[in-house]
Amino acid sequence: MKGLLPGQARLSANMSISFSQERVSIGVDVGGTKIATGVLRGEHLHERHVQPTPETGWVAVLDAIAAQVRALQLLHPDAHAVGVGVPGPLTADRSGVKFAPNIYGFTDVPLVAGLRERLGQTVTLENDAKAAALAEATLGAAKGTSSSVYVTVSTGIGSGIVIGGQLWRGHSGIAGELGHVTVMPGGPVSGAGLDGALEAVASGTAIARDASYALNREVSTAEAFALAQAGNPQARRVVEQAMKHIGVAIADIQKLIDPEVFVIGGGVAAVGDYFFEHVNRYAQEYGAAFAPVVIRRALLAGDAGVIGAALSAHQG
Repeated sequence: MKGLLPGQARLSANMSISFSQERVSIGVDVGGTKIATGVLRGEHLHERHVQPTPETGWVAVLDAIAAQVRALQLLHPDAHAVGVGVPGPLTADRSGVKFAPNIYGFTDVPLVAGLRERLGQTVTLENDAKAAALAEATLGAAKGTSSSVYVTVSTGIGSGIVIGGQLWRGHSGIAGELGHVTVMPGGPVSGAGLDGALEAVASGTAIARDASYALNREVSTAEAFALAQAGNPQARRVVEQAMKHIGVAIADIQKLIDPEVFVIGGGVAAVGDYFFEHVNRYAQEYGAAFAPVVIRRALLAGDAGVIGAALSAHQG
């Protein structure tokens, strides 16, 4: 992009940041396959870097995070605040990770203490979907609203609730774990060991699994959607069943907390119109006679987790 430094990405013009331009922080987004990092300075995301997530346990993951943070702080010495987003439920005091279903060996991880030992400073820990929710509410599709719910549909399903510009974590810090809400008792078992959880029946992983079974061969999530849109009856039934589960879950949240807007992102949502039209149709159908459900597409895409983690470092 013209006028930007290498590794720097500019947020779109209508996403001007609402806090002091002097605030600068490092965001780390830890996923099952990759760790993304960057420096948020004003409305610019600098030095975005992606590397594979180590598959040898949580110690190696913390080593990789610390190495990237140190490298970024050499380039941006004023980036003292650090936020880390990780999938899965956190401890009540947000000092550690109870388990991350899609990261090998990531159970009972003392992440804050581990990074303090490696970096000599305290970091802010946040659930990755909650971090993305904060990013979309502050700089993205839900900017300017009083309340929003962000839902990511990807390898798993996560969500976050933002009210009055602040994340709502609930009494024990687990508010927003939509992917682990039971929608089909006795159904497939999720990575958290729960039968019939939403992500076990409607995530990208679940769609690929069910499409492979229905078509009697290995099928990816992307291929399942392509076949469904081309009219393949087995693939269409699989993906539309998944989208119905998601739409119904959104309608239920609308009835429960009545947010101003829902924002949906993630790799599965990137399918585009086909996904959003069906999810919206089911959300409106199952929310009828209550309140209209407003659904928007996420704007920050793959940067939401990094931006949200960086923002969380200032929220504490």
